[in-house]
Amino acid sequence: MATVVAQSHYIFGLRTGVRNNLLYFDEQTVIFPCGNNCVRYNINQKCQKFIPGTERSQDMQALAISTNRRYLAVSECVEKATITVFDLQHEQSRKRKVLTGGEIAVDKFVCMAFSPDSKYLIGQAGGPDWTLFLWMWEKKKVMATVKTSTDGPINQISFNPEDNTQICVSGNGVFKIFRYAGEILKQSSTFKTDTHHFLCHTWMSTEQVIAGTDAGQLMMFESGRLRWEMNVTPAQKVYSQSEKQDSNETFSTLPRVTAIVAYSNGFACSAGPGTVCLFEKREEEDQYKKTKEIKIPPELFSNDASSAEQQEISTLCISPSEETLAASTDRGQLYGISLSLAELNKGVCAQFEHLSHSSHSSVITGLSTCIRKPLIATCSLDRSVRIWNFETNVLEMYKEFQEEAYSIALHPTGLYILVGFSDKLRLMTLLIDDIRTFKEFTVRSCRECAFSNGGHLFAAVNGNVINIYSTTTFEDVLNLKGHNEKVRAIAFSAEDSRLVSCGMDGAVYEWNTLTGARESESVLKTCSYTGVTISPDAKTFFAVGTDCSLKEIQDCQILKEVRTGDVVCTTVAMSRSGRALFIGTSTGTVRAIKYPLPLQNDWIEYQAHAGPVTKMVITFDDQFLITVSEDSCLFIWKIIDKEGQGLKREKELIYAEEILITKSDLEEKNKIMLDLNARVTELQEENKYQLSLRDIEYKEKINELTEKCIQQINSLNVLKAEKEKKQAAHVKSLSEVLEKHDKEQQDMESSNNQKLMLEYEKYQELQLKLHKVQQEYEQQLHSVEESKTRALEEMMQSYEAKLEEKMMLDESQQKVREFDEYIKQEEEDADMEIHEIRIKYEQNLKEEKKANTRLKVELDTTTKQFHVLQREIENRNLEIEKLKQEVQKLQSVIKALENDITGLKTAIQKRDGIIQDKEKSIYELKKKNDTLNKTIEVMEFRAEYMEEQIEPKENEIQELKEQMLEVGHCDKRCVFQMEVELKEFHKTNTQLELKIAELTLKLKTKDKEMHKEMRKVQDIGVLVQRFKADLHTCVEFIQDPKRLKEHIRELYKCYVQPSDVVEKVAVDTDTQKENHRQREHYEKIITTLKNQLTRDTNVFQDNVILMKEINDLRQELRAVRMQLHNYDSQSSFNKNNKSSANTRGDQCEIYGFWINLDKHGP
Repeated sequence: MATVVAQSHYIFGLRTGVRNNLLYFDEQTVIFPCGNNCVRYNINQKCQKFIPGTERSQDMQALAISTNRRYLAVSECVEKATITVFDLQHEQSRKRKVLTGGEIAVDKFVCMAFSPDSKYLIGQAGGPDWTLFLWMWEKKKVMATVKTSTDGPINQISFNPEDNTQICVSGNGVFKIFRYAGEILKQSSTFKTDTHHFLCHTWMSTEQVIAGTDAGQLMMFESGRLRWEMNVTPAQKVYSQSEKQDSNETFSTLPRVTAIVAYSNGFACSAGPGTVCLFEKREEEDQYKKTKEIKIPPELFSNDASSAEQQEISTLCISPSEETLAASTDRGQLYGISLSLAELNKGVCAQFEHLSHSSHSSVITGLSTCIRKPLIATCSLDRSVRIWNFETNVLEMYKEFQEEAYSIALHPTGLYILVGFSDKLRLMTLLIDDIRTFKEFTVRSCRECAFSNGGHLFAAVNGNVINIYSTTTFEDVLNLKGHNEKVRAIAFSAEDSRLVSCGMDGAVYEWNTLTGARESESVLKTCSYTGVTISPDAKTFFAVGTDCSLKEIQDCQILKEVRTGDVVCTTVAMSRSGRALFIGTSTGTVRAIKYPLPLQNDWIEYQAHAGPVTKMVITFDDQFLITVSEDSCLFIWKIIDKEGQGLKREKELIYAEEILITKSDLEEKNKIMLDLNARVTELQEENKYQLSLRDIEYKEKINELTEKCIQQINSLNVLKAEKEKKQAAHVKSLSEVLEKHDKEQQDMESSNNQKLMLEYEKYQELQLKLHKVQQEYEQQLHSVEESKTRALEEMMQSYEAKLEEKMMLDESQQKVREFDEYIKQEEEDADMEIHEIRIKYEQNLKEEKKANTRLKVELDTTTKQFHVLQREIENRNLEIEKLKQEVQKLQSVIKALENDITGLKTAIQKRDGIIQDKEKSIYELKKKNDTLNKTIEVMEFRAEYMEEQIEPKENEIQELKEQMLEVGHCDKRCVFQMEVELKEFHKTNTQLELKIAELTLKLKTKDKEMHKEMRKVQDIGVLVQRFKADLHTCVEFIQDPKRLKEHIRELYKCYVQPSDVVEKVAVDTDTQKENHRQREHYEKIITTLKNQLTRDTNVFQDNVILMKEINDLRQELRAVRMQLHNYDSQSSFNKNNKSSANTRGDQCEIYGFWINLDKHGP
């Protein structure tokens, strides 16, 4: 299979934190860093060329371009700090030289600059040494080094624009001018700058430098001396040196001058957030005045219109022809403005325009593409959602929201997007000029979401659960549960029947999207997966994670594993054709790996981002690879083969051009269009009328002008005639004057010639006289000189003889004097030496005495200090012992409290058991009470019934009594006994009712007591939970005795009352006794209740028997009545004997009946 590679196609974004991160190459091209690359962007043609960074580059620090615009220097940190010089005239911007600090260890070069002739390069190393290097860069030779600062950072270095040997350095408390001479860099001027923090500077001429500070001040230095200073904003107050030291808080509110650049008419500098000021030089004075303010415009679709204006200007640069001013900001935005247009509108505040497009300013968290349109959707922590077009390389649409966006998914049709915000998951429509929400789902902080390839489903991750919704009905179709930790990535198969997910728990699951069943799984606990993709046939999965490897998973098994070295892989993507497999790493690089996976580590690595790659997708037609990163940059890569051709497509994909627009918006636009058309017609008619009026006015003006012109022509003709007359007169007078002048000149020349001849003759005569006199004087001088020489010789001989005698005498005297002087000098020297030695030794003795006394004093002080320190050590040891004892006490207190907690827990458990037993017994008693109440009701009903039956019986008995009076007194006794038994029966019923009332009252009281105990138990449980939580917070400070002591004291004050401390043991014993007493009491109550229940059951049984007997008695009474009636009817017919005999027999039977009743009575 042919090797597939990726080629940089287009980049959106700007790398912040790089010094001079915006440079002009020519009028149409700017250079800026993006990710780990430098981009050459043509503003007019909207195309880019790329300069890749160094492999394994850890950081990019600064850029610099040469004066002739041919070379670009890039400062990077690899294994050590390097500066790479690229040739920009070469098509591929090939690398020319790599400069390092040599033997000097350098962590980074924070800023750089080329010399005016582009032969030398200076680089400022970072802290703590802050060494300035000067290279002849083509020979990689370090010409000189010098330390520029001790502690403060250096912000900018530069060459004099006309002198290679003069260098300016500015920073925090640093403003120095160095000159290169004799292979060393010497500081040529000094200025006290301890109170100033210089952020930038620029050369205005060979002698003048203007620097900007963090306090909003501009300072002009000339020949190293401060000429003037002013505030960039006139309304601000300029502080004196003393005030500046005492008002550091005021500086934080002043605008900072972060960037400055010079041009022919003056200079431009930043004046706080979002503002650039233009200054021009005054004609006569050596001063500059502010002529223009340029502002960053507010963003159209931002929630906070002033947020764009709060951007800090990072870099300013001017095009070579000084036509355009460009600026970069700390939020990664590029702006530009035409200076000629800005100068034309001098009275109006000008505004910047975007050089390319508005880009993300924070970490990009989501990325997605669609099928029917060439669109890319991204979301970021800057609360914005942006839609890009990868065919035209433009920003189609963007909108800012109130919440941070964590994930995004673009519908296959390209008409809808799904965005996971911090509060909800929102489904939104992409309208013609807006992104509008039309459905919200209660999924908070959704980190992953995706549409199916058919668009009928979408999946959203909610922690460790994957929710699958229907796109048409918005119903929650499935909830896929199985991951133990957060899900990091999901992917649908080509036919949408499978969903693959991976999580931080080391699991890769395959789900069935129809049933929600888990089809396969692969779990590796030692790896937290961060990315997963699925092959086109949905049989193989590819996953990457924290174990620095790419895994090929099939049928729950890891088939192959490709190790990626010491680089962690963050995401993975595979093309629909299965030919291309790409992975993103934590270092920001992109790797292309062959498929099927090789046995050895074989891949192609590309320098891409400056941070970890967060997301990666391949477009539906397999033509482009899109990557995003934490560096807020979006990279578009062209996927090609080794021959440079794009991947072959199965069929040509025609992108849709349809867009969505709501009916209300369309009606509003149509209405606006109609209004505008009507307005246009009105304006046309009005313009026609105005034009006709102007034509009439212009015709009248033309007539007036023609009349004026005719008058002026006539006057000019008159003037012309007068001029010709005057000119003729002037010519005539001039010719006369010239003739007169010629005559006078000839006369003067003839007279002058005659005078000159006379003077020449006189000169010849005088010259002859002078020659004769000169000869005579020469002869006289010669004779005088001869006589003079002779006299001098004679005088010299005499004087020489005298001089020799005098010299001999002087020499002898001189020798004597010298000898005397020598002796005297030796004596004086000896005396001086002795005196000096004496003084020296006396001084030494005094110094030794002083040193001795000082040492004694120091010894005393040191002994005192030693004793003090020893006492302090002892005190500290005592304190340490006390603290240890307190810690032990606290630990014992903690143990005791823990034991109390365990005891309370056991007591609570016991009480819970007792309460449960009591509840059971109470429940049983309630049951029995209910049965008793029922039986009592039955008994009361029967008693009433019996009372109702007793009244007729009493009447019958009364009748029987009347009848029995005749029989005998034996009947009275039986009736009396029955009445007594009835009264006792009533008494027992009333007693039972009273007992039942008492039992119900006791049950109610016991219920109240039980609820009180339950409340007490709940309060104790809450108190124990609070105490546990506070105790855990105390345990966190176990390494800090003081804080532990304070927290234990607070815990003691909170939970231990003085009465509790005194009566702790007593309370425990009292509670135990109370518990035993209550238990015995409840047991006694239960036994009494059981006995009462048995008695009540016996009484109930007796009552039942009595009811049966009463019924029997009723039947017998009926029979007796019948017999009595028969006896009465037959008594009249029988004789007295027979009647008497029969009555006795009947009386005997009745008597037997009452005796039987007495035996079976209650």
